[in-house]
Amino acid sequence: MILERRNFMDVKQIEAQLKQTKFEDQIPDLKKLVNIYQLCHSGANEIGTKLENLDDEYSMNYDHNPIHHMEERMKSTGSLFEKLKRKGYTLTIENVRDHIRDIAGIRVVTNYIDDIYTVEEALSEQSDVTVLKRKDYIENPKESGYRSLHLVVSVPVFQSKGVFDVPVEIQFRTIGMDMWASLEHQLSYKTDADPKKVKEHANNLKDYAKELNDIEIRMQSIFRDLQSH
Repeated sequence: MILERRNFMDVKQIEAQLKQTKFEDQIPDLKKLVNIYQLCHSGANEIGTKLENLDDEYSMNYDHNPIHHMEERMKSTGSLFEKLKRKGYTLTIENVRDHIRDIAGIRVVTNYIDDIYTVEEALSEQSDVTVLKRKDYIENPKESGYRSLHLVVSVPVFQSKGVFDVPVEIQFRTIGMDMWASLEHQLSYKTDADPKKVKEHANNLKDYAKELNDIEIRMQSIFRDLQSH
């Protein structure tokens, strides 16, 4: 299992992104924004470490690693401000702090569907982890066929100035779901493609999502049978 940590932004990187998005003059106190990013990055590291420890425990006790790999990411400032705008909030540090919960995120890619709920339950039951939001797109897929389990959790981060509860978004997917979502994302943002082809592929992907889910359920049944012996 691999945790890929990427995209952590320092002051210069955030300044550069603000210039590109033309929001530089609207953030009078850049240090506060950087501090929010630093806190969220630390929160993601805390959750990442917890997940690594859970995966190690299952490997030792059950001879099975539920987590195939993980990716940690930080939301760009451009995406952050666009989300504030969509939600109808003005661009202030207070609104960033109070209304945006996915500055830091971790994508957890598991081997089987069962593994998603096993890891979710074990993480959620830890005394210092609080589940703030849960959306199960596996039991209730999106219209496009997208499947994943989304959580927003809060975890304490200890700093020299005190303890802060920090939100972190977690997306749980199987390997198959992750492959499908990557292709669907590419299709959605490939704006130079023929619209007719895009629509055709989108319809096909919706059908493939159901087929892929059926295959994953059957493969999981094989794994369960092998584990029982």
